[in-house]
Amino acid sequence: MMRRQCVAWLAGVPLAAPSLGQDKQIQIIVPFGPGGSGDICARMLAQFLAKKTGRPVTVDNRPGGNGIIGVEAARLAPADGSVLLLATTSTHLANPSLFKKLPYDPGKDFRLVGSFGHGSTYMLVRPDAPYASLQDFIGAAKAAPGSINYGHFNATSKVTGALFAHEAGITLTPIPYKQVGQAMSELIAGQIHVVFTDTAAGESFVASGQLKALAVHSHARLKRYPNVPLITEIIANFTMPGGFLGIAVPAATPLKVQQQLNQWINEAVTTDPIKARLEGLAFAPAKASLADLAQFEREEREKWKSFVSIAKIESQ
Repeated sequence: MMRRQCVAWLAGVPLAAPSLGQDKQIQIIVPFGPGGSGDICARMLAQFLAKKTGRPVTVDNRPGGNGIIGVEAARLAPADGSVLLLATTSTHLANPSLFKKLPYDPGKDFRLVGSFGHGSTYMLVRPDAPYASLQDFIGAAKAAPGSINYGHFNATSKVTGALFAHEAGITLTPIPYKQVGQAMSELIAGQIHVVFTDTAAGESFVASGQLKALAVHSHARLKRYPNVPLITEIIANFTMPGGFLGIAVPAATPLKVQQQLNQWINEAVTTDPIKARLEGLAFAPAKASLADLAQFEREEREKWKSFVSIAKIESQ
């Protein structure tokens, strides 16, 4: 298991309430490997919380099992605010529909206390791929059903690829990976044909020319790549939202601690430099109350249930 820690310690006067973890070190568990948008967001929050609390804040990457390994570690952690979980579309919205026996219940075992918002998604191929446009890609897939595969590394990337194939009327073969970096390496090497990933994880590959963005799924064309079309410009029925990122704590965490964390995260995501960085990653950060987050989670989980059904993905 890959494990990586980042310690953020910034000088400042401690501002934390004594009840928050009883002055223990704060840990943010990221249930996926480093390099993705979730890892980036967790590290930004770690620096912010270190300054707020005057304590060390670590980011602990625990990839594996579509996020399940990291989530289980957080579920069993002390419910005192000292251990936070990077909650994602995979862990809290899609997994309940993808697994018959999920070892945790996101609605019962955790409480969302903050949100980074929804991100955007790249559809990435090699620069020398035999399709110059999204229409070419769809045409190639229709001409040879099942000959094109896509790499996935979490529920979001898996369901996105399956739903795209369904709405486009094509067949794509899914290839699973443990981490986003592995899928990207295989794509660059030509072992797979396409990867659907968040723009944060894909940006460096696109900017360097290692990979090409054939299309993007977002509310509007990206300012930095105005010539890259939206998937919805070609497939109007593709209504799947971008990947969600937030922060959750064990459900037994005292309400006072949840409220304090919610206040801090709302401040973090709506204040520069974090706000500017999130917007640069194609997120739309906004404040959200505990009640807002609970309602959002219930509604979005039902949407993802329908996405999984439409994509005809059988639960494992």
